[in-house]
Amino acid sequence: MKMKFSNLLLCLILAAVSTSALAKSKSDVRDVTGCLSKGDSADEFLLTGNDGSTWEVRSSRVVLANHVGHTVTATGVVSNAKMHNLKEDAKDVAKDSGMKKGNSEYGHMKITEVKMVSDSCPK
Repeated sequence: MKMKFSNLLLCLILAAVSTSALAKSKSDVRDVTGCLSKGDSADEFLLTGNDGSTWEVRSSRVVLANHVGHTVTATGVVSNAKMHNLKEDAKDVAKDSGMKKGNSEYGHMKITEVKMVSDSCPK
């Protein structure tokens, strides 16, 4: 009996993840607005999104150092986009089912364009 219930539960979770993945079409290219800060290495930066997401960012096209401490909207390509999107979908399903309180995003992105929103970051 427990085995049948476990199998049923697993099928429902997989169906929810599949449905969620089909319903949410995520692009490899994203726009993130938030505060840009210096990262751990010389060419790495951290973009903390206004939505609570955190992105380790790099760029060979844009001089990110000029925008440290600014609120920016950055456009970039998500690294390992398929795996990142699957991880996001699983976190959304867990949150929707009450298993997790938050689903803040964390990822890596290569920035292709930056637009300054403000010359400072909100406190």
